[in-house]
Amino acid sequence: MKYYVRRISFYLITVWAAITLNFVLPRLTPGDPGEIMLAKLARSGVEITDQLVRSVNLLLGGATEGSLWDQYVNYLGKIFTGDLGVSITTYPEPVVDLIAKALPWTIGLVGLATVISFILGVGLGAWTGWKRGTWADNLVPGTTLIQSIPYFWLALLLLYIFSVKLKWLPIFGAYDVFTFAGPEMSWEFVSSVIYYGFLPALTIVLSSVGGWLLGMRNMMVTTLSEDYITTAEAKGLRPRRIFTAYAARNAGLPSIAGFAISLAFVVSGSIVMEQVFSYPGIGMLLIRAVQGKDYALMQGIFLVITLTVLAANFLMDIFYGFIDPRARQNG
Repeated sequence: MKYYVRRISFYLITVWAAITLNFVLPRLTPGDPGEIMLAKLARSGVEITDQLVRSVNLLLGGATEGSLWDQYVNYLGKIFTGDLGVSITTYPEPVVDLIAKALPWTIGLVGLATVISFILGVGLGAWTGWKRGTWADNLVPGTTLIQSIPYFWLALLLLYIFSVKLKWLPIFGAYDVFTFAGPEMSWEFVSSVIYYGFLPALTIVLSSVGGWLLGMRNMMVTTLSEDYITTAEAKGLRPRRIFTAYAARNAGLPSIAGFAISLAFVVSGSIVMEQVFSYPGIGMLLIRAVQGKDYALMQGIFLVITLTVLAANFLMDIFYGFIDPRARQNG
């Protein structure tokens, strides 16, 4: 019980620190969201009056009004009510709505690709570790070589081969915008999403499967040298049972922890991949926010990413305490 109390207390403090940093850091950077919006309105020919200035400050949540403590209390109140402000680049659309539109695309694509690469890498890694010293070891340098290729270069290379030269797959987008006006619940739309998302997903799988394979293979080799494996072999247990119940089960614990961390970063998306394929996810939204100096949108995205990472790590700590008693003793 002490283990779980310590973990819960630690993450509560971490969440408060993350929210506080998300409040402080934008205020330490040069520029002001209200001034940026007023400058854009002025360039478009709108007359800047005192009433307009007050309206903009109120619209942005009074980010520059009152003392720093008052701003902080106001900021916390808005977070707990789900109000992350208004985007400047897509004024007057709320930040929450923009994130809600981009989040499913990132989770669907990056999340599914991460799960596929984990299952494929861990499965092949366990098998190559079990078949160590055979031709199966040739998989390790091949997948490691692909993983060492710069991520953006691999994405551009696949795009050039399959989209530009062979014309098998689309160059950009998440679905056929000429056929569908927007997302809808139909098999035709789902097929279009899969067709457009295949190449970005392939990029993620190829660039990450090598790490899972190498890590699991090394853990399998280490686990196979343990005394309990020798004891299981001496008892005459079937090799398949030794592989699944003794070797792979124990060797996979570090990979499970790493998988939880990878899932936590699914929400942040893959900025390079989404930029190359113009995929409408969180990464692409973050690039637009940075280019437009949209502090409210950047702040909202960073907050969602931070809270998601902390939540995933917290759930993994709780789960790890169940499957590995040593974690409870050392935690």
